[in-house]
Amino acid sequence: MLDQLPALDTALTVILLLYTATKVGAARGQHGIKAPAISGHPEFERAWRVQMNTLEATVMFLPSLWLATQYGGQPWLAGVVGLLWVLSRSWYAVAYQRDAARRGTPFAMASLFMSALLAWGLVAILIRMLAGA
Repeated sequence: MLDQLPALDTALTVILLLYTATKVGAARGQHGIKAPAISGHPEFERAWRVQMNTLEATVMFLPSLWLATQYGGQPWLAGVVGLLWVLSRSWYAVAYQRDAARRGTPFAMASLFMSALLAWGLVAILIRMLAGA
């Protein structure tokens, strides 16, 4: 059952991306920011940066999660670390939207979890390559 956590992490990441996109759309409407503009009101600009930062982080997170899941030998543990990333990025999104200065801790935590997954997957791949597997 816990081996399905990486798939749940992936679904939750998509939900997080949908949430951030919805926040941008709402801020556009609330502050009258017409597309394709990406500036004009601090609240909108924070929402837009949260969306873009989350999208950028997701591009690195998902491959790292699945490399650790596939090659790391313990999919449930990769799933737990992935869930911690999703929770950290969710905290980041809320904190940044409220006050950009409060984004540091959740950003650092999410970066740590993503880096751990990447390192774990990379080391596992290299071990397999060296073992001839």
